[in-house]
Amino acid sequence: MFSFEENIIIVLQAVVKKGKVLAERVPTPNVSPGNVLIKVVNSCISAGTEMSNVSETGKSLIKRALEQPEEVRNALNFARENGILKTIARIRGTVEGGKPTGYSISGIVIAVGNGVRDFSVGDHVTAAGAGIANHAEYVDVPVNLVMPMPNGMDFKLASTVTLGGIAMQGVRRAELSLGEICVVQGAGILGLLAQQMLQAAGVRTIVIDIDDHRLGIAKELGAELILNPNNEDVIKSVEALSNGHGADAVLFTAATYSSDPLSVAFKMCKRKGRVVLVGVSGMEIKRADIYNKELDFLISTSYGPGRYDDTYEKKGLDYPYAYVRWTENRNMTEYLRLVHVGQINLVPLMDAVYPIEQVEEAFNILKHGEDPKPIISILDYGVSVPNFNEKVKEHKIEFKQTSSSNSIINVAMVGAGSFATGMHLPNLQRLNQKYKIKAIVNRTGQKAKAVGEQYNVDYVTSNIDDVLNDESVDLIMITTQHGNHGELVLKSLKAGKNVFVEKPLCTRKEELEEIKNFYANASKPPMLMVGFNRRFSPCIVEAKKHIKGRVNPMIINYRMNAGYIPLDHWTHEHGGRIVGEACHIIDLMSALTNSKLVSYSSDHISPTTGKISKHDNRSITLKYEDGSVCTLQYFAVGSKKLPKEYLEVHFDEKSIVMEDYKTLKGYGVNLKSFNSAMSNKGQYEELIALHEALVNTKEWPIPLWDMIQTTAVTFEIEDSIV
Repeated sequence: MFSFEENIIIVLQAVVKKGKVLAERVPTPNVSPGNVLIKVVNSCISAGTEMSNVSETGKSLIKRALEQPEEVRNALNFARENGILKTIARIRGTVEGGKPTGYSISGIVIAVGNGVRDFSVGDHVTAAGAGIANHAEYVDVPVNLVMPMPNGMDFKLASTVTLGGIAMQGVRRAELSLGEICVVQGAGILGLLAQQMLQAAGVRTIVIDIDDHRLGIAKELGAELILNPNNEDVIKSVEALSNGHGADAVLFTAATYSSDPLSVAFKMCKRKGRVVLVGVSGMEIKRADIYNKELDFLISTSYGPGRYDDTYEKKGLDYPYAYVRWTENRNMTEYLRLVHVGQINLVPLMDAVYPIEQVEEAFNILKHGEDPKPIISILDYGVSVPNFNEKVKEHKIEFKQTSSSNSIINVAMVGAGSFATGMHLPNLQRLNQKYKIKAIVNRTGQKAKAVGEQYNVDYVTSNIDDVLNDESVDLIMITTQHGNHGELVLKSLKAGKNVFVEKPLCTRKEELEEIKNFYANASKPPMLMVGFNRRFSPCIVEAKKHIKGRVNPMIINYRMNAGYIPLDHWTHEHGGRIVGEACHIIDLMSALTNSKLVSYSSDHISPTTGKISKHDNRSITLKYEDGSVCTLQYFAVGSKKLPKEYLEVHFDEKSIVMEDYKTLKGYGVNLKSFNSAMSNKGQYEELIALHEALVNTKEWPIPLWDMIQTTAVTFEIEDSIV
């Protein structure tokens, strides 16, 4: 709800923590390009899905591990690569920080992002999407997950939009026509919505549930037959109504871990009928249940076509109307129309409305309340207040104010993703005599707050201007996804802040030119460092000691078994993997040769299938001023069993071999050998070097020309692909 204190809005979001749902104060988000910022009026609790997630967080770590062995394997792999302390920090952050919940809201547009044409400030809209349309007072949502509300529609009714989309997609998958018979198995919210859609299409409905109260509602809403399997033989009853044939389709909307109800669904079907799984079921399928009748078993994926397709959902690329008539957006838009004109009646289903401050009570009633439990529970956030846009949105939440000595660098972390929380933040905390993590900036306020609390920061914010205007911040550490690195670097430098940016420095030539021009024209420019950490690895530092006194140029071979990543993953965007990852090795070559690049050549494979890309399967040769020749084999087609990185350095009849930053061996060189079970790629050591440079005003850890050279050549290599 709104609470004005010195022109600040206190905003709340529902957060799941250790089996409870709490209303927590969080920073408001900013509007992103291609998105709309919505002031939420109502959100709808999905009792089935959300209660399952809440229960999951209440389990002990041991029990969750036993139930999710894949997560255990991921944690063990992370521990092998990064150590037990970083793994513990990562798990602790996940458990104690909580996670957002909710995925169905209605509200008012208060801002539109760049590129948005179909929405304006003041529009009444609905929105969908787990992790996006959360139970929160403000949400930033991509346009294809936003639907306009019919004129005059009630916000509470509209907030059920996502559940309506799920039910509608299940109905469409059943492909039923006028006069056919459908069994709706499960009279929860999805089942009762699907029942009404089927009836609107002229389909005869039978509703099955073990809850007589819900069956009564189904009958009130027009079900031709209601059945309780605890009281009667549902298979025989369905056969009787269908003249012995069985149902044309069964829409399975129940939630159970047993496989028995699904077996019943198959037995209720006619020969060559269909069972559509919308809800949750045990999946032990008996061949005899489906084989003789030649049944179709179909899965209904959430809201409809477009779901889980980032190109559609996050980038706003719609499917052509003529070829995909019913996308998830069009499904939900049609649902809103049906509700608004009265063909779907929500009044018997809507049991309770709670202010967001009482979200814990709302979930507790769903979990522990007396029967009959609510079918639809709505959270209320209030409508917009007069002159809302003139008020200051609360981007920043302060925990405390601290001061530190001149030798301690105050850091503002921009981007609290997995690499920042798994690598940089634990390292900064370990180096607490050199760095103070002062602030966290993140697009989503709940994540910013969770990470901020874990690392005991002074404040968190969703607005980078808060840290750029903070005179006590010495260093901006940029750890966002690659696409906005250049923009954030330039903005931070122009604000007079020292900058550490994870690779790459930027992803566009125009941004690189702006950075060069900034330093060409600045009288006392701040320091810039790119996270080219491999040159700081203990293995590389040891190798350089023995390379330093060489007489002749070197032959250097580097293998990066980068691993396959699906071609629709974000790492292939904004310059792709050469600009985003191979830059590490090009920087390393410069560090080993201590020389400027004079020429390069590059070639790539010619794939015969569409699964493999030529962009991340390349051979690159680099020639340096000192005469050294370096070859990088960067590929995504290798075996996962092969170590990821391998280096050979040959000079003056000597050789140095490094494998995965775990082992280092010399041949004809008396060097310190390394043999570790864990990779050390220099992320910790690079922060030590950066601190030394900042405090003692020494030379930059990586010269500006070197960072610019590496970035420029990755652009040229990527552009050379034809």
